Amino acid sequence: MITQAHTLGKDESLLVECQNGFRLLPEVCEAFKRMQTSAAQDNVDIQIVSSYRSFERQLSIWQNKWSGKATLLDANENTLDATELSDQEKIYAILTWSALPGASRHHWGTDLDVYDKKSVEKSQHDFQLVCSEYDQGPCTLLNNWLNKHAIKFGFSRPYAEYKGGIAREPWHLSFHDSAEKMFAQLDETALLNNLKNSNVLGLESIANNMPEIYQRFVLNRGLI
Repeated sequence: MITQAHTLGKDESLLVECQNGFRLLPEVCEAFKRMQTSAAQDNVDIQIVSSYRSFERQLSIWQNKWSGKATLLDANENTLDATELSDQEKIYAILTWSALPGASRHHWGTDLDVYDKKSVEKSQHDFQLVCSEYDQGPCTLLNNWLNKHAIKFGFSRPYAEYKGGIAREPWHLSFHDSAEKMFAQLDETALLNNLKNSNVLGLESIANNMPEIYQRFVLNRGLI
């Protein structure tokens, strides 16, 4: 049974180790392996970069970005000067690339980031997980392959385009049917209450802007 604890990244009981320590739901792992095998026949080496991420891990990412220990980027991957941003602007800048703790699709065990490992290694490219690597770089063949075939294995690409919410992420895959069940458990009040019980930085501004944050970024409806 799926609970809010699963969607918030606080219950790992449904997960299995899939490959190389990366954890997913069992049905997601099985579908990924089928897709991986099929892609290999077309000389595409799909490997996982990131899969399940706990609430605590997402909180660490948030804290580092809020405190200036990690770089902030705009939707076009340009570096931002955090000292020139208001708290609201800083929140929205972080949310463009990193979800609120408790609101990441990576909490669900249904979503994963992938790359073409052999192609990256062959190119001797310093891999950064940025859009240019998938548009005209070592992961271009992978990107094109996923456009054609991912849906056959049950995977969608929730961040295929930027709508004013979360930035475009061509590396991000979601196992649609299982993710929809998790998505249905999302709750704005539960998310905010969970954050209030953590030591998340910027909480006051997060709470003041939560209605827009929830619609624009958590539901990724962007700028409607």
